[in-house]
Amino acid sequence: MEKPGLVKEACRNFSECIIVSIDAREGYVATHGWRQETELKAVDCAQSMVQLGVKRFIYTDISRDGTLTEPNFAATFELVNTIGLPIIAAGGISSINHLKILKQLGVEGAIIGKALYTGDINLKQALVAAS
Repeated sequence: MEKPGLVKEACRNFSECIIVSIDAREGYVATHGWRQETELKAVDCAQSMVQLGVKRFIYTDISRDGTLTEPNFAATFELVNTIGLPIIAAGGISSINHLKILKQLGVEGAIIGKALYTGDINLKQALVAAS
């Protein structure tokens, strides 16, 4: 976003090894440690990154991160459906059922943080559900 030339060069040199993380609040990208809001939609950001050669993304709904509520399924599905590339979802995941829904939406993987610490998700059960 801020240095598209760097992203393009990294993708050219390292191809599949590059994963771009998009952090969004209310569908809009936030930068600088989530402190700076932008007017750029997460989907538009992803599409511009695809044009630079990015082939995989991490998508975090930062308004849900650490809340143990639920992922933003609608925004995640929109991203998966629009770009058609692997997405790793993060933010609000707090149950095995959330993982199952994300898998049904076409998400490649999930980042689970607080739910592991609190015991809301058992890692062994999560791995079984994801396979």
